[in-house]
Amino acid sequence: MATTAGPEIPAHGRNQWCVPGGGDAPSPQALQAGNAARLPAVVTRAKRAGYLLVDRHQRTSSQPPTLYGFVPRTYCGQRVAALCDGANEGDGDPLDICVVSERPIERAEILLCARAVGGISTIDGGKADDKIVAVLENDNFWGEATDVSDLPPRLIERLVHYFATYKLVPGQESQVSVQAAYGSATAQEVVAAAIEDYQEVFGKPQGPGD
Repeated sequence: MATTAGPEIPAHGRNQWCVPGGGDAPSPQALQAGNAARLPAVVTRAKRAGYLLVDRHQRTSSQPPTLYGFVPRTYCGQRVAALCDGANEGDGDPLDICVVSERPIERAEILLCARAVGGISTIDGGKADDKIVAVLENDNFWGEATDVSDLPPRLIERLVHYFATYKLVPGQESQVSVQAAYGSATAQEVVAAAIEDYQEVFGKPQGPGD
């Protein structure tokens, strides 16, 4: 999920990648997802101001097969890039997350709790742009899944196809390369790296409200 620049708000707690009211960083196992929704448009936040905005409409009728958002207090920098074979650098955005849920959730301006079970290694324009695959915490249908292998293979195929094609422009070569899907252990490494990248750039949260 892309982000864009905007007026700077220096307070750490107002950064859109933070979880308001909590001082703890997410763990690689238990995550929160922001802006998680299934929409025919890419909804983003201004990186510095935090305003919710529509970055672009999908060019085609393709829609994400799961909830699609980002993990607060993460940043795709050099640590994330080092885990993505072929990437020159991280994409400089929060870590993307696809959350599997039995029930549809249509709103975009929400937080939800999820558990990482795997991911999809993706490179966009030479930059690491991993997609974490997670299940909604306490979901009645998917809540007991612990690894991507617990999910239907066809669902992962759909996710891979979506990210391989959602930026396609007729007559132009795609800048997106989907490498492979990976399991829970690698997903936790990627999340941990994204947390460290975030803390290096923005500093560690000091307490409630940060």
